[in-house]
Amino acid sequence: MKFNARKRHREIFTKGSVGIKSVIPTDHFALEQAAKKMLGKSEFDYIATGAGIEQGMSNNRAAFLDYKLIPKMANGCSDISLNTTLFTREQIPAPFLFAPIGVLKLAHPQGDLELAKAARASGIPMIFSNQASYPMEQCTQVLEGSPHWFQLYFSRSNELVESFIHRAEQSQCSAIVLTLDTTILGWRTRDLDNAYLPFIYGQGIAQYSSDPVFLRLMQEQKKASEEKNPFKLRSLALLHSMIQHFPGPFFSKLRSKDPIKAVKKFIEIYSRPNLNWEDILWLRNQTKLPLILKGIQDPHDAQRAIDMGINAIIVSNHGGRQVDYNRASLHSLIEIRKKIDSKFPLLLDSGIRTGTDVFIARALGAQAVLLGRPYTYALALGGAEGVLEYVKNIAAELEITMSLCGCQNINDITQDYIQYIAGK
Repeated sequence: MKFNARKRHREIFTKGSVGIKSVIPTDHFALEQAAKKMLGKSEFDYIATGAGIEQGMSNNRAAFLDYKLIPKMANGCSDISLNTTLFTREQIPAPFLFAPIGVLKLAHPQGDLELAKAARASGIPMIFSNQASYPMEQCTQVLEGSPHWFQLYFSRSNELVESFIHRAEQSQCSAIVLTLDTTILGWRTRDLDNAYLPFIYGQGIAQYSSDPVFLRLMQEQKKASEEKNPFKLRSLALLHSMIQHFPGPFFSKLRSKDPIKAVKKFIEIYSRPNLNWEDILWLRNQTKLPLILKGIQDPHDAQRAIDMGINAIIVSNHGGRQVDYNRASLHSLIEIRKKIDSKFPLLLDSGIRTGTDVFIARALGAQAVLLGRPYTYALALGGAEGVLEYVKNIAAELEITMSLCGCQNINDITQDYIQYIAGK
């Protein structure tokens, strides 16, 4: 898709003249509030929550507000190009990707499949979540060749990690994104107060329940370990949810108890709290695909990753979901960019809400950004159509900002167009 701000303006105003409003609000705060009204409390809170008192989330947004733009006049910018070439050599129509977000079924019944439709229509790369509601193979079919990557959480089983990587390669993923900052769940007070974790209900484990290694490990569970597992089946509703989200015929699943076994095995295996650099080096040697580390925030970690042969870094604090009072991802981007080779590809995740945010991130050294929570809210309100509208909106704002600031293409955006003025 070739994005065009004038066309987007016309589309909105022309439809509005005959009483047809957009599927989603253009304002990101209004978008969030609209999704909040539509979704159940536990489901919305799971998507929206941050760690602790959510200061880390606030820091992400506040960092962008400290930068002011300096437009340069009479530069004759009439045909703006958002085209971006990623380090993977993929040509994409704008400098952003869909971040990996788990359990998208909380937002929409077809979750990842609807996102895949929007990714295919827009040309914006989709990063498959390790905690997806639908297997990567199904999403690959929907994408029909549109670029996509796979996000990996390093589980306690190397064999399972290898299986995930092999499946990603078979699914034509063009990169592996290892997320480093979720070796244990953050202290998310909204989820804790709701006493709600979707995985216990069998949601968000489709990559596992479709994996041959996991299914074998699931059946090999010993009765002793099952008895020690703190998880207890408490209601028919919980059992029904587990069965609903596990593949296969209903009564066969009920007799085999496989959905219960899957949830128990997932809880036991899904993350590796003692993940270390030796594990990352092992992973680097398991695939020829580009390996990206997501969650790097310290320049020393960034340099260590580069020395190890990592292909790119996604600077991220997981949207403020893991550590409270976390430094803003934008500030981490600035510090890392100062210390490493200027040509090494950095992407930015966490806090992106507007096209102007994308402009600032590019000016400060990000090759591209990851779009997060807002696209989930758009998904809740309008499925693939809602996500596509969101992408058109953020691209249009970026294009207008570039035009009015005097930037003809993405590579023209530099620090000359921004100024740091903290708290003003």
